[in-house]
Amino acid sequence: MNGTVRDNVKKGIKVKVVQKQDQKTGKLTEGIVKDILTNSRKHHHGIKVRLESGIVGRIKEIL
Repeated sequence: MNGTVRDNVKKGIKVKVVQKQDQKTGKLTEGIVKDILTNSRKHHHGIKVRLESGIVGRIKEIL
């Protein structure tokens, strides 16, 4: 599934996100979606979410 389309993202799903400070290295962080922060239907860098751990990042993979 594609993390750039908001319709694919639901609260409670497991994802891998890239945090702002990790964009250069591409380091991914895994977690469960708590809140969806992007309002638009699509975003070419990935939908921005807040994970249950409090981490904010853009979805790179939906697991």
